Amino acid sequence: MNDSTVTLPWLVIRQDDNGNRYSVGRYATRAEAQKIADSLDSRGHKQLYWVERIGQDGEDQV
Repeated sequence: MNDSTVTLPWLVIRQDDNGNRYSVGRYATRAEAQKIADSLDSRGHKQLYWVERIGQDGEDQV
């Protein structure tokens, strides 16, 4: 990775009431991702939203 590459290691994940999981977006900081997850969660829908970190090897980490 070089200085011009932007790293977005934080994911917001949505799970619907059927158990299907979707990536909502990628963010540079956990705080930014959590703010988005909280705002989506406060809409009152049945979906669940949470934040996960992508590991350096590309694997999801909580």
